[in-house]
Amino acid sequence: MKSITLSIFAGLALAATSVHAERLVIKGSDTLGAKLVPQLAEQFKAQNPGTTFDIAAEGSTTGIAAITDGTAQIGMSSRRAKPAEVGVASGKGVNMKPTIVAYDGIAVIVNGKNPLSGLTKLQVEQIFTGQVTDWSAVGGSGGKISIYTRNTSSGTYSDFKELAMKKRDYAGGSQKMAGNEQIAAEVGKNPSGIGYVGLAYDKAPGVKALPIDGVIPSIQSVQAKNYPYARPTFYYTNGEPGGVAKQFLDFTLSPAGQKVVRQVGFVPIR
Repeated sequence: MKSITLSIFAGLALAATSVHAERLVIKGSDTLGAKLVPQLAEQFKAQNPGTTFDIAAEGSTTGIAAITDGTAQIGMSSRRAKPAEVGVASGKGVNMKPTIVAYDGIAVIVNGKNPLSGLTKLQVEQIFTGQVTDWSAVGGSGGKISIYTRNTSSGTYSDFKELAMKKRDYAGGSQKMAGNEQIAAEVGKNPSGIGYVGLAYDKAPGVKALPIDGVIPSIQSVQAKNYPYARPTFYYTNGEPGGVAKQFLDFTLSPAGQKVVRQVGFVPIR
């Protein structure tokens, strides 16, 4: 009888847990989704043990599309939604609402063995557009420049094009990577490599972040608005979020959440 009673209580406890369990689907930006949001999720789950997360970090474009088609409650994005995207969402009855959750700087990285000590904004533009193809043209030791960029679904791909390249096209031979960590890994292996990553990824093994016009990419330089390649990052929702999505957004913006933002390497909103 005792074992049957315990089984009944165990079953009731399991049923109670399943009733209160909530699943939060978050899709979008690799910049946010590879490190920051998973760490925020772990902190959130510690306070809300019934919550489960489904996080897919495949680029900002996929996050915005997920809000439009209703396959996620939160869309992560390192860029603002384009007018065309907002229009498509509106046509489906979706109110594309952005909330800034952190700021970031896009760091230009080279291989740790590269003797270069910095670049100007003009040199960055010339390299990534293919106008300059040899390191000797920008004060390096010579050799063909290998360019690594994010893929076209990435918000960082779009933001860097706007912030650093005057919206010009990337060099034809540039190699497109799925995420920040992949760019850092390739540049770390290639002495001739150059790429760009968010601040949370610029201290990867084998790479170094270059000052741009003498300004080092850092939390401090982004906060001071001195670094040229800085941008906000967003959660997108369909109007005002509710339920666990609202709770997680509120946690992200809270002092505890913003502490995680800084610890991971992003710039807090306050």
